[in-house]
Amino acid sequence: MTARNLAGQPVAEAIRARTAELVVRMASEGTSVRIAVVLATDNEATAWYVRSIERAAAQLGVDCQVVDLTGSGQEQLSEAITALNEDSSVHGIILQTPLPPGVDAAALVALIDPAKDIDGANPLSLGRLSVGQPAFAPATARSVIEILEHYRIPLSGQHVAVVGRSAVVGKPLAQLLLQRDATVSICHSRTADLAHFTKSAAVVVMAVGKANLLTGNDAEESTVVIDVGTNVNAEGKLVGDVHAASVRPLVRALSPVPGGVGTVTTALLVLHAAQAAAASQQAAPAKGARMAGRR
Repeated sequence: MTARNLAGQPVAEAIRARTAELVVRMASEGTSVRIAVVLATDNEATAWYVRSIERAAAQLGVDCQVVDLTGSGQEQLSEAITALNEDSSVHGIILQTPLPPGVDAAALVALIDPAKDIDGANPLSLGRLSVGQPAFAPATARSVIEILEHYRIPLSGQHVAVVGRSAVVGKPLAQLLLQRDATVSICHSRTADLAHFTKSAAVVVMAVGKANLLTGNDAEESTVVIDVGTNVNAEGKLVGDVHAASVRPLVRALSPVPGGVGTVTTALLVLHAAQAAAASQQAAPAKGARMAGRR
């Protein structure tokens, strides 16, 4: 038995097709979609990721402005985010991590206007998500859902084990799964007998950041495994949280690293920006009508 390959590329292409239609519609109505990425580090891995966002945006005719504030402190970063919030030509804001030492990341993400928070970083966005109100979900968490739905993996009534409890993936993903009527177990570093959960789940999502954590001993033949992990091994190669060599011959389906979740994430960020632009365009006439009524 060889696992079905849940590649991210076909999923990303479908998302890009949806985005292209929306971008063209926005352009016909006089709106050019624009993303701003606030960057405060010279980390090469971060720079690579930002370039991938720029490429994904450029392919769809979306402007991506990189606000390079490398070495800046709390005040400068706060001022930059506030200015982007107030700039009506900017529809999506991403605060890229890591941030310089001493900078309060939580305070900065809380400044991002939820209407422009296309990576779901603001606690208000996460709170809205948790109670089922409209909000942009963190793109990586939503990527998992997009892959499962694209490949028609059933979720309603199924047990899903999410290994990892971060605010970027694990927690928001659990909310998205619950909205689809899955039964969710959130596992983490203190979970006793992790294999008990991974072996009993129809779907296992690995989002810990620990290379090769899930092995062939931790899964069953019927299991679908989504690998969110991105780790660099001793040879400098990108690997996931799944020991693919031992898991792939055993399980029903597996998403690859690279070429899986990450491919979908950048496509979703551009889609979110286009959706934010459409929402802002709809809100503008309503605001204008209210202002006219006050005269």
